[in-house]
Amino acid sequence: MAERLQKLISQAGLASRRQAEKWIEEGKVLLNGNVATLGERADLAVDQVHVNGQLLPGAQKRVAVLLNKPRGYVSTLSDPEGRRLVTDLVTDVPQRLFPVGRLDFNTEGLLLLTNDGDLAQCVSHPSHHVNKTYLVKVRGQLNRKIIYQLEHGVTLDDGKTAPAKVEGVRSADSNCWFELTIHEGKNRQVRRMCDYVGLSVVRLKRVRLGFLDLDNVATGCYRYLTKDEISKLKK
Repeated sequence: MAERLQKLISQAGLASRRQAEKWIEEGKVLLNGNVATLGERADLAVDQVHVNGQLLPGAQKRVAVLLNKPRGYVSTLSDPEGRRLVTDLVTDVPQRLFPVGRLDFNTEGLLLLTNDGDLAQCVSHPSHHVNKTYLVKVRGQLNRKIIYQLEHGVTLDDGKTAPAKVEGVRSADSNCWFELTIHEGKNRQVRRMCDYVGLSVVRLKRVRLGFLDLDNVATGCYRYLTKDEISKLKK
């Protein structure tokens, strides 16, 4: 059965549909030896599709895993500095997975990896407002003014942040712990929000994504999402 090229690329676990569309627009996708265009369809039983010079394999079984990312790993498929990749932690998964969004090198916690481009789009696109909750440890103390700023938005160099939620504030000596819930995905957003209000982040861990949490998933380990969880995320 013929499917749109971006869907086939996504189903093969190479990228999200949006990224696949960019590759097609950039001329990086060939259909039966010819440069493909957006809107074209292919049937992998009879057609050959090359993506970035590689023959597209048949559609894989779509899976998603919830990883408890340790610090010291990058959330990319390659790294010019030779740092460890989050995909190194899921090498026993037969499908080729890519991370949904990113946690920076020194941030730990809940990260989804999948070969399902539709799922990645549902979780990562800002229009879906999927909540992300972080456990934050900072040098310094929160006060009412800082909490108000974080919850009502601060102005970063790429725009003002959307309303957030601060909960579970607790202090210890010169440090403070709290949970911060956001639904955006600006680059290094939590760290930059804290910098804006004069707090230096010591430790940062994503503990929830929507209804998902890290219960029974040790650091550096993962579990498969159930069909019901995947369906719920797509809704």
